[in-house]
Amino acid sequence: MAPGAMDTVPAARAATALASSSLAHVRPAPYWLDDPGRPAALPALTGEERCDLLVVGGGYSGLWTALNAKERDPGRDVVVIEGREVAWAASGRNGGFCAASLTHGLPNGLARWPGELRALEELGARNLDAIGDAVERYGIDCAFERTGEIDVATAPHQLAELSALKEEAERAGLTGLEVLDQDAVRAEVDSPTFLGGLLDREGVALVNPAALAWGLKRACLGLGVRVYENTPGRTLTRSGPGMAVRTPQGRILARQVALGTNVFPSLLRRVRPYTVPVYDYALTTEPLTAAQLASVGWTNRQGLGDSANQFHYFRLTADNRVLWGGYDAIYPFGGRLDADRDQRPATYLKLATHFFRCFPQLEDVRFSHAWGGAIDTCTRFAAFYGTAHEGRVTYAAGFTGLGVGATRFGADVMLDLLSGQSSERTELEMVRRKPLPFPPEPVAWAGIGLTKWSLARADAAGGRRNLWLRAMDRLGLGFDS
Repeated sequence: MAPGAMDTVPAARAATALASSSLAHVRPAPYWLDDPGRPAALPALTGEERCDLLVVGGGYSGLWTALNAKERDPGRDVVVIEGREVAWAASGRNGGFCAASLTHGLPNGLARWPGELRALEELGARNLDAIGDAVERYGIDCAFERTGEIDVATAPHQLAELSALKEEAERAGLTGLEVLDQDAVRAEVDSPTFLGGLLDREGVALVNPAALAWGLKRACLGLGVRVYENTPGRTLTRSGPGMAVRTPQGRILARQVALGTNVFPSLLRRVRPYTVPVYDYALTTEPLTAAQLASVGWTNRQGLGDSANQFHYFRLTADNRVLWGGYDAIYPFGGRLDADRDQRPATYLKLATHFFRCFPQLEDVRFSHAWGGAIDTCTRFAAFYGTAHEGRVTYAAGFTGLGVGATRFGADVMLDLLSGQSSERTELEMVRRKPLPFPPEPVAWAGIGLTKWSLARADAAGGRRNLWLRAMDRLGLGFDS
């Protein structure tokens, strides 16, 4: 045993014991959905419907598509079908970070679309403003806060990476980022693990994600959209001049169809190889007392994320709970979705241990909720788009965990594509080109597993990327956020 190793064993056991006790009374359910004000589900579709536009999927993608379609043309007849209930999946159980970025963060955007990054950032900022406007216009009570976000460095090499990112952004003509040294970042949020940070004051809002989805549903209904819940789309086929979607108890005939199913298998089989599911997990604490909150600071309520490859995201809720998520990303062999994976006690224990390492001053805090679920990802980590059936069908998918804001932009892209006319959105390379598809099993399983192992090694090795990660970078498949 190495010198000093014996000293660390009791400390590790104590940390595990603290984490375990903090989870003793946790509720295995998403905090956002554990709400007495949760709206009742609308009736399922029975029989036959006809409409101008059918939207498949009642998450953010589908709801924004329906809402924006009615705002563009109030006379358009729009129907939304949702396989279960609005907000039950990723739209209602995410961390509530509503980012302006359309490219899954600035590093990914700089690496993949440097020539149009300024346009993408401008479109993203306008999109975030439009979300805030819609929240106000429709009276959506979703605790929308324009707080900004801090990417924090918890290892020395991350300090250099954050400074380099700010410089690279400025060379691309992007401003508004501020490097924080250790004293400055700990004045914002106090953790002994924080060595510095990169502050984006304008590019992120925080929301109650389930309440946002419920509010969008209510807004759609107010504009005359017909919404059917517990109505999964089973098949998509041509029918005369339009399309037909069969459901368990009926059929919908539509002139056009927009697919917003994201992590769930697309009704277009050719789209399915472009996405795989990844399971993500989160905890929320009980509400912090005034003294506990003062011990951390956090008076400006920013969202935070650490800068490792295996990263945590964390924020305050409206009632001053800490939501703490991320780190583990679990890919199921074959991409099979399974509700049993929505709960993962081993990950909860790991997350709780990391939480107390970050905030030792909160060692008396206990967790109230623990949950997980699948999100979709693609090989470029940002959404992709397309059409089928001679322009009658459109889709957007692959948001990779940053869809709270980007799905509204994706809705506008889908509506632009259905119109058949070019726009500033449809002319983007990001919209015109698709990512590489994932390989079949077992190659996908092996490749994703090797990538995860390599990213963990890079975190432990001062950010140095091994041969596998460098090869993925050269192929345009690198992942560094």
